[in-house]
Amino acid sequence: MTWPHHPTQATADVYLLFAHEPYYPGPAAQEVNTSVVPAASLLHPHIRQPDGTRIHALLTRGRRPGHIVPLATLTHELGGGAHWPAIGDWETVTTDLVRLIRSRSCDALSLCLPPLARALVCTGPYSQVRTHDPATGRSAVFGPAARREVLAAIGSRLLQAEAGVPLWPGDGLLAPAR
Repeated sequence: MTWPHHPTQATADVYLLFAHEPYYPGPAAQEVNTSVVPAASLLHPHIRQPDGTRIHALLTRGRRPGHIVPLATLTHELGGGAHWPAIGDWETVTTDLVRLIRSRSCDALSLCLPPLARALVCTGPYSQVRTHDPATGRSAVFGPAARREVLAAIGSRLLQAEAGVPLWPGDGLLAPAR
């Protein structure tokens, strides 16, 4: 299925950013609540298929190399999630991805995003996140510009983490959908 806003050409070196249930990778380790994986990890045989392959196709079409795409952006592109059933079960796929990451069957940039940053990447690209500080009574609104700043900071961390060696998507990958 090709969506009208995506050219049919797939792009390599695209990444999926998704939030998940927090876990601690080891003793005294910082909580991990968000992960970035190479799009090709969706082609891993231990990911629910054909869902992973379909999400990979959606994720890579018409993107620029190095683009980090939040799962919430895909949801926005899919009519606010109305078209997810035609693509696949994103919840099972992301659960499978966390299992791959934790078993070291693929590389990931594992992050502990603070609540505001996490909320911003979990909303659509044009959404707003409102905060309220009960101690001061002040409220604030954070929108697309704040989300872009969070994504830029994650992009910088990804560049540092890769240091010239791209994240490994895993072994035995399936062929991408055409």
